[in-house]
Amino acid sequence: MSTSASLAPALKRPALSTVVELMKPITWFAPMWAFGCGVVSSGLPIAERWPLVLLGIALAGPLVCGMSQAVNDWYDRDVDAINEPHRPIPSGRIPGRWGFYIAVAWTLLSLVVASFLGPWVLGGAAVGLALAWAYSAPPLRLKRNGWWGNAAVGLSYEGLAWFTGAAVMAGALPDWRIVLLAGLYSFGAHGIMTLNDFKSVEGDRRMGIASLPAQLGVGTAARVACLVMAAPQVVVIGLLLDWGRSWHGLAVAGLLLAQGLLMARLLQAPFERAPWYNATGTTLYVIGMLVSAFAIGGLISAGL
Repeated sequence: MSTSASLAPALKRPALSTVVELMKPITWFAPMWAFGCGVVSSGLPIAERWPLVLLGIALAGPLVCGMSQAVNDWYDRDVDAINEPHRPIPSGRIPGRWGFYIAVAWTLLSLVVASFLGPWVLGGAAVGLALAWAYSAPPLRLKRNGWWGNAAVGLSYEGLAWFTGAAVMAGALPDWRIVLLAGLYSFGAHGIMTLNDFKSVEGDRRMGIASLPAQLGVGTAARVACLVMAAPQVVVIGLLLDWGRSWHGLAVAGLLLAQGLLMARLLQAPFERAPWYNATGTTLYVIGMLVSAFAIGGLISAGL
């Protein structure tokens, strides 16, 4: 009897709702949106490939992104015990090593699903999964330095998701202009991730994690984030104008101008207003992504 009682905690399984909470569905939007931008930028009709598109959206969001959240929370459980002790792992609602097992299982499932979408999608998914583990897990643990960690997340959430969306549609390597735009918006996402790090700056400093707010101070990190978000959009505007997509370029310019006004307010109180900017300025940023995707899609569908 006593032996069974002692084993009970180790055998306890987390509730399904807690597993979903661990994977943070709210974070799935960014890669799913980027995947959709990739689909649009391909310039190809969705009608004949919609089942693959739906499978690709699931791969970008619930699978790869969900897995990245699980592995991040597993290796961040000590920091989260300081910053956010109510999370599933530090609170004990994901007991034992279940967090690790979920991350491994979701990694394997992601690779299986990606294999049905073609070699370019499988390759992109494999890179994204590798970056997710490298971001959170030792020995690399890229998140220990905000420059490297934010770059890994930006590439995974924006660039690779955009690339795989276009690859699903084309069934081949996407057009070089698609790859270029995906890369530029990945670069800008580095700034978005910097603002996201403001919420955990206290725990990062205590645990020796060199996020940019912890390294540079909140004010300087906010200025760097704004510059990093704005610069690639300026390049995108120039490219769209050069490619004869003037109206799209002007639309992105208008969105960037609105972001600049919001950035000015953000910089007045960056720590307090970072969540507000992520809900406002970042929304304008991702709308610009879609505008750019339509521009490239129009060029490709016209054979230009």
